[in-house]
Amino acid sequence: MAVRRAIISVFDKRGVGRFAKELQELGVEILSTGGTAKVLKKGGIQVKEIPSLTGFSEMLDGRVKTLHPVLYAGILARRDNKKDLEGLARYNIKTIDMVVCNLYPFESVTSQKVSLERALENIDIGGPTLLRASAKNFKDVVVVVDPGQYKEIIKELSEKGDLGEQKRKELALKAFAHTARYDGVIAHYLRRSFNGDSFPRDLVLPLELVKKTRYGENPHQRGAFYKVLPAERDFSLANARQLHGKMLSYNNLLDVSCAVECINEFEMPTTVVVKHDTPCGIASAHSLEEAWKHAWKTDTASVFGGIVAFNREVTEEAARELSRLFIEVIIAPGFSGAALELLERKKNIRLLEFPDLFPKSIAENREGSLAYRSILGGLLVQDRDTKKIDPSEWKTVTKKKPTKRDLDAMVFAVKCVRHLKSNAVVFVKGTRTVAIGEGQTSRVGASLTAILKGKKKIKGSVMASDGFFPFRDAVEVAAEAGVRVLVQPGGSIRDKKVIGAANEYKIKMVFTGQRYFRH
Repeated sequence: MAVRRAIISVFDKRGVGRFAKELQELGVEILSTGGTAKVLKKGGIQVKEIPSLTGFSEMLDGRVKTLHPVLYAGILARRDNKKDLEGLARYNIKTIDMVVCNLYPFESVTSQKVSLERALENIDIGGPTLLRASAKNFKDVVVVVDPGQYKEIIKELSEKGDLGEQKRKELALKAFAHTARYDGVIAHYLRRSFNGDSFPRDLVLPLELVKKTRYGENPHQRGAFYKVLPAERDFSLANARQLHGKMLSYNNLLDVSCAVECINEFEMPTTVVVKHDTPCGIASAHSLEEAWKHAWKTDTASVFGGIVAFNREVTEEAARELSRLFIEVIIAPGFSGAALELLERKKNIRLLEFPDLFPKSIAENREGSLAYRSILGGLLVQDRDTKKIDPSEWKTVTKKKPTKRDLDAMVFAVKCVRHLKSNAVVFVKGTRTVAIGEGQTSRVGASLTAILKGKKKIKGSVMASDGFFPFRDAVEVAAEAGVRVLVQPGGSIRDKKVIGAANEYKIKMVFTGQRYFRH
C-alpha cells in the first residue's frame, strides 16, 4: 500500500521540514496541526490543516487537536476489509497512510524541579493515541516516531515506492515502545509526586539502554546497562562520564556501583577499593593521598585488577601512586589536568568522572529510591538502605564502656560493614580498615578469613559485624586476635553468653539494634 496521505504532528521539529518536503516531492499529501503546520508552511510546504478535515478548531488551549473520528477512522480502517472501506465511504473519509508524531517533552521537563501543574500540561494525549492507532494498523499505516529515521524512510520510499512489511513492523514496535516508555515515566513521576505506594500491584519501570557491554559476567553471556528514567534527577551511574579507556564491562559496572554506594557514606576525603562486587579496602583521612594509602594497605593483593572510587578530585600525587598498579576503573568527582595526563598513559584503565560523588549525605542522594534485583522469572524490590547510623540509639552491654574515640571508630566500621557481602565483619583503626571478611556462611568463618589477612594489624582494632553473633566463638576468635571493641546488632537468643565472653576477655561491646545483611 503506497503512502498517499500523511499526518505530521511533532513537538521535536528537528528535520521535519526537509522530511515533509521530500514526502511532498514523492506525491504525498501533508496534513498537520497548529505549531507543526506553521513551521511547514514557513518552509514553503503545502499543508492541509486538521480543522479543515474535522470541521473543528483546536480547543482548550491546544489540549484537543487530533481527537476526532475522521482522523482515526482514516488511520484504523483495514484496507483489505470491505466493511471498513464501506464505512469510510459512507462518511466520505479518506485513508491516512502515514503518521509522523513525537510527544510533549514530559521526561525532560520533569527532570528539573517543576510544579505539578506544569508537569501535567506536558502529558501528551493526542500524540500517544495517534501513535498507537497507526502502530496497531501497521500493515496499512507507516508510523514514524524518531526523527533519526526520516532519511532511511525517504530512501526506501524513493527506491521502492513503499515500505516493506518488515520495516513497517520495526516502526510499529518502536512506536509502542515509545508510548510505553512515555506512560512509564509519567507513572514513575506521579507515584513519587503523590507519595504513592512504592510496591503497587502493577509496577512499571521505564528503562532506557545506556550501553551494551562487551559481554555479561562471562564471555558466553550477553549484557547491557539500562537506566531507570528519568535519570537526570537521580543518583545514577548513567550520569557518569567516561573520560578514558575501553568499554566498561558488565562486571566493571557491578563493581563501580558497589564502590559508589559505599563511598557515598563518607564526608571526609575517602577511598574505596572494590573487587568482585565487595569492598576490600576503605579509608577516610585529611587528604585523598593518605586515604588511598590506607585503603590500599588493607588488602594489597586484592587491589590488583580492582575498582577504586574517590569522593574528591584525583590529584597528581594520587594519580602517580595509582599509575604504578593494575587498576580496572577509577571513578571520582573529577581529575586534575596533571592527574588525567598521567593516568591516560595507561591504555587499559577506565576513568569515570561522576560529579555526584562529591560528599552528600547518603539519605540526600538516595532518599525514597528503590533497589531492584532480578531472580528467576521476576524482580525483587526493596527500599534502599539509607537509614542514618545514629550511635545515640546504641546500647553498651559490657562492663567496659567505649570512649568517644571508640564510638567514632565504631561509626566508621558500621558504615563499612553495611556494604559488605554477608556474612561480614570488618576490623578498623580510626577511619581506616585493617582487615575485611565477607561472603562467608558463618560469622566465625568471616572473622577467621579477615584475621588470616590482617594478622598483626588486627591487634587493638574495632570489629563490626553485619549480623548478631549466634555463638561466643566469634568473640573468642576476635579476642585472640587482639580486638578491643566489638559492635554488632545483638538480638541472638545467646546474647547473654556472647556478652559474658566479651566481659571475660575485657572487650567493650555495643549493640546497635540494626542488622545490615547484604546478600
